[in-house]
Amino acid sequence: MTQLPNTPTSADVARLAGVSRATVSYVLNNAGTVRISEPTRRRVREAARELGYVPHAAARSLRAGHSRMVLMPAPSIPVGPLYGAFINELQWALGRLDYTVVQYGSGGLEGDEAARAWAELRPVAVLVPGAGLGPAGVQVLKRSGVRAVVTLGPGRVDGAHALLMDHDAVGHRAGRHLYERGRRRIGVVMPAEAGLDAFSRPRLAGVRQALRGTDATATELPLRYTEEDAGRLAGRWRESGLDAVFAYNDEYAMLLLRALQDEGLDVPGDVAVIGADDLMLGRLLRPRLSTVHIELPSGRCLAELVDRAVRDPAAEPEVHQVLGATVVRRESS
Repeated sequence: MTQLPNTPTSADVARLAGVSRATVSYVLNNAGTVRISEPTRRRVREAARELGYVPHAAARSLRAGHSRMVLMPAPSIPVGPLYGAFINELQWALGRLDYTVVQYGSGGLEGDEAARAWAELRPVAVLVPGAGLGPAGVQVLKRSGVRAVVTLGPGRVDGAHALLMDHDAVGHRAGRHLYERGRRRIGVVMPAEAGLDAFSRPRLAGVRQALRGTDATATELPLRYTEEDAGRLAGRWRESGLDAVFAYNDEYAMLLLRALQDEGLDVPGDVAVIGADDLMLGRLLRPRLSTVHIELPSGRCLAELVDRAVRDPAAEPEVHQVLGATVVRRESS
């Protein structure tokens, strides 16, 4: 029978590095309150690496009175490159503050029901993308020991910190741009995929608000993210009489733009096209894709908000308006 190797301990690391166990703990737990020289820190890390020693998260949580785990429920909707880059920056920034970020798949659970599943893991903070979590869910999390609940979406929830994303502004900028370019019969692509209504509906409302009181109209255009569905929509375009389209984002815009060109329609001569997100691929198209550039909150700023809330869980919830939107005009419109 193969014998498993002994698990190295902090005492082993201390012995190899020639320091106390307390020093090992301070170094490997990134304690900034204790002054330790850089050569000593290096020696401890090298000893830990040589022995294969990893600090015990549960033991550290027990000493601190709370974990360092930040839970991020995996979005139940398709996320694009823009949101992905934001999440990567946020994870890096939280790691620099000595938090461990865990992405959690809720397995079909939603809202307050999902909150109970998150609470079982006893995270110190939960970052909730989109809508669905209610005040009852926030209280479930807080009673389980969660110090910071932060929502990222169109509205705020009692008891939680909120980053409010104004998707109306995205649609308003796009609608105003197309109107100023002389377009009067504007289609608005609405993804048929489940879960995107919380973002696409406000964008449609923003377009309609931009056109209110003018002679222009906005027509809702459901579209699945498939070449077949885009081809069917493009095939009906001439009979629709539409002379412009704002797609939900650049990915839907590129999908539809190609289908329109395949139907022999000229972009922007017959149809002006604008998307949102300002993806690099849009700049490589011919014609280059006009878009609404979206400014998401800095991952570093959000990490600092989480850290403030963890340090002072009784503080009044912070509310920040984020999601700046500006039109980038290119050849497609």
